[in-house]
Amino acid sequence: MKTTENPIRVWLVEDNALFATSVQRVVESLENMQCEAPFVSVEAAFEALDSSPAPDVILLDVQLPGLDGISALESFRERAPEARVLILTVFDDAEKIFRAVCAGAAGYVLKSSGIDMIGSAIRQVVEGGAPMSPAVARKVLDAFPRLQPLPAGYEDYELTEREMDILRLLADGLQKKEIAMALEISTHTVSTHLRRVYTKLHVTTNTGAVAKALRERII
Repeated sequence: MKTTENPIRVWLVEDNALFATSVQRVVESLENMQCEAPFVSVEAAFEALDSSPAPDVILLDVQLPGLDGISALESFRERAPEARVLILTVFDDAEKIFRAVCAGAAGYVLKSSGIDMIGSAIRQVVEGGAPMSPAVARKVLDAFPRLQPLPAGYEDYELTEREMDILRLLADGLQKKEIAMALEISTHTVSTHLRRVYTKLHVTTNTGAVAKALRERII
């Protein structure tokens, strides 16, 4: 858990100067958080990662000059594997949402949700949650009936019943502490099971695990 001596460090990758200023001001006003000067492009953030410690959370726009946010997700995961990347965008179409989640985004929040939701979303990803704007969650749920049936010979990931339980609770939006309470196990045990789930599903984030589990009808 972060302390006041070690606040949650947030980077913002956003080329809209007015919106970036508003977000930075709000984040800086929140307890135990700091937001450094925003980067106007992915490339500028990559350059900073070469010389500075990675932040705890990266707020990442989708439409940016140069490399777009979703295409940059894999590189952010490689350069800053411990950082949680939260997509912050105006785009709410299902294709972009699924691309972002499958590429490793820890959450997907619409700018139209309001500045005040951002602080809550940051805390959720730091605690292991996967925040989504209500409108985004509805898009995801509406898209599932349109998914194609599983092809013959689909992969059996050999998940245990406990791992399946945890995946289902993640898909319901529960965080690690809530999952631990629901299953009457410790948060450490939940984390251990999640690491095994990541390995079996070949993903690296909660949202990636849930997206793959739903897309492939695992749960």
